[in-house]
Amino acid sequence: MTNLRFGAVESASKRKPVEVLSPVERPSEYFGKKVFNRQKMYKYLSAEVYTKLIDVIDNGAQLDRSIADEVAKGMKRWADENGVTHYTHWFQPLTEGTAEKHDAFIEHDGKGGMIEEFSGKLLVQQEPDASSFPSGGIRSTFEARGYSAWDPTSPVFIMDDTLCIPTIFISYTGEALDYKAPLLRALHAVNVAATDVCHYFYPDVKKVVSNLGWEQEYFLVDADLYAARPDLALTGRTLMGHSSAKDQQMDDHYFGTIPERVQAFMKDLEIQALELGIPCKTRHNEVAPNQFECAPIFEETNLAVDHNMLLMSLMKKVARKHGFQVLLHEKPFDGINGSGKHNNWSLSTDTGILLHGTGKTPKDNLRFITFIVETLMAVYKHNGLLKASIMSATNAHRLGANEAPPAIVSSFLGNQVSEVLDHLEKTPTKDIFNIEGKHGVNIDIPEIPDIMQDNTDRNRTSPFAFTGNRFEFRAVGSEANCASAMITLNTAVAEALQDFKVRVDKLIANGQDTIEAIIEVVRQDIKTCAPIRFDGNGYSDEWVEEAEKRGLDVERSCPVIFDRYLDEASIKMFESQGVMKKNELEARNEVKWETYTKKLQIEARVLGDLSMNHIIPVATHYQSQLAKNVGNMIAIFGADEAKKLSERNISIIKDIAERTALIEKGVEELVEARKKANKIENEREKAIAYHDTVETKFDAIRYQIDKLELEVSDELWTLPKYRELLFIR
Repeated sequence: MTNLRFGAVESASKRKPVEVLSPVERPSEYFGKKVFNRQKMYKYLSAEVYTKLIDVIDNGAQLDRSIADEVAKGMKRWADENGVTHYTHWFQPLTEGTAEKHDAFIEHDGKGGMIEEFSGKLLVQQEPDASSFPSGGIRSTFEARGYSAWDPTSPVFIMDDTLCIPTIFISYTGEALDYKAPLLRALHAVNVAATDVCHYFYPDVKKVVSNLGWEQEYFLVDADLYAARPDLALTGRTLMGHSSAKDQQMDDHYFGTIPERVQAFMKDLEIQALELGIPCKTRHNEVAPNQFECAPIFEETNLAVDHNMLLMSLMKKVARKHGFQVLLHEKPFDGINGSGKHNNWSLSTDTGILLHGTGKTPKDNLRFITFIVETLMAVYKHNGLLKASIMSATNAHRLGANEAPPAIVSSFLGNQVSEVLDHLEKTPTKDIFNIEGKHGVNIDIPEIPDIMQDNTDRNRTSPFAFTGNRFEFRAVGSEANCASAMITLNTAVAEALQDFKVRVDKLIANGQDTIEAIIEVVRQDIKTCAPIRFDGNGYSDEWVEEAEKRGLDVERSCPVIFDRYLDEASIKMFESQGVMKKNELEARNEVKWETYTKKLQIEARVLGDLSMNHIIPVATHYQSQLAKNVGNMIAIFGADEAKKLSERNISIIKDIAERTALIEKGVEELVEARKKANKIENEREKAIAYHDTVETKFDAIRYQIDKLELEVSDELWTLPKYRELLFIR
């Protein structure tokens, strides 16, 4: 008989006892296994030190360096039990990636041997070489000193044999050289401003926390095919490639059955992510073939940013194990959807969510409207800056396509919330309103219960859409550090709330009732921020014209968009909220312009190299084969008959000659444009030159190459084609 459990065929007399399998380990059992979380702190630290450290984490208390030695000792005990031999300060420089320098737990013992040691001094502070990271001129080669400093609010974790300590990274003179330092300042600013406004409604609120839930989209391709595409390996995207006859036009990949190999990768990734405390919850196929998504449960923003940076590193590592390569570029393939990283942002207190609109009392509803409107004020006042915060050479390829919001920041609210704002703007002060929550929709199928309908629809063309209890900042790119957008958004909201409170307090001081004062200022702001509200189709040409009339930023040039960081209003906002000083903003823009130039510079060189060393040699080789075939036909049939029989081959020979000549000419012009741009010393002007004179030559070269791909014999074409790259087998 057949043993279905083991797939073996054996007689009943020889049948082995049924194997009893151990219970499957549940995610809740290994979640945070590799994280020095509160549970581990409680176990490895004294009660006094634990209490002080939790006070720092929860309440923003000043870190007492006197406890650092005991914390380091406890961490090392835990690390030793997990086979850890090294430690590193893990930080996020202005490279869009992470950085780490590993040191062993060893010191001389003074007797010719070694001892393993980890002190509070090593935990709290280290000294990376600041001149080797992008600094925008803050650090020169001969000014190398910089500091990394422990961030206790983001838990220490273990990767392989290394204890990783999340840190900020600053220069010797105190300027931030990373994303985490200004992010922490922005989160502090929004906490202070929002808590002050909360006290109008709930005096017992102690703090306000910014929450973030990112949705990480990505592509997977077979590692061997990736290795055969120099453009993918060096730039992250395909600089050439004709569209596949089938790609996403059937809409059959989105939410489809996950391929078996991909499912194995996802499972492995989730297990390792959960062990690192990353609360992965959702996985699914995205719209484009070979495109997928991973999303976690919402977390505090600083921790969410760290977890996203960690996950992107982990994805690459796990993918290689499964024979894949992860593509995080926003637009790795032309003609199909690119990848974003939607940032779902909200504010919450120790008592509830501020953007939840189904309160039990009119005061709850007024609180909801207040925070919605002041968020809109922040987005309206700094819409160009918010666009700059998510703009990059790579994301510029994605924005405005039919899978991504346009490069104009606007906000969708949905009918009900819009109606409430319109109602409040026009009605008497004391006419307090109610906001409905979800309600049932009868779909007339007896077996199916009523569907609970949200109080807002979703608009996929809106860059900043309200989706029930949060705003979804959809324009963020898939390979970006979320911190860039979160620094700007939280700082802008802090400024708007602070300004709101000043105006309300002034009315109260003049004898006005608190609720009346709040409503009066909210009414003013509803009118002021009206241009940012748009519930229509963000892809339409009419919207571009309308947005410009409304005074919204419609600039499309990436290097010019970066100018918004240096607007007077932007500098005032960042400085007044204590997030960044003018020289830090100037330095970051230097880095942005330089990075933009280098990315296009690399793409231009790779495109030229592939054109001259891959495409043209292959095309002319095929051309020679066809010419030889025509010659053989003439020898056999004579010139007149051969001309008739070889008409198509002759046409292809001619077409190849014309297209290769155009490619050669295009590459020559590309090289000359690059040489001319490289002579420009000013980083901003050089970036603009690359945008205006170098990148503009890419498409003409690509067009000819993609046409040749259809003509040249498939067996000779050296680069894997879209039909091979886009379908996992």
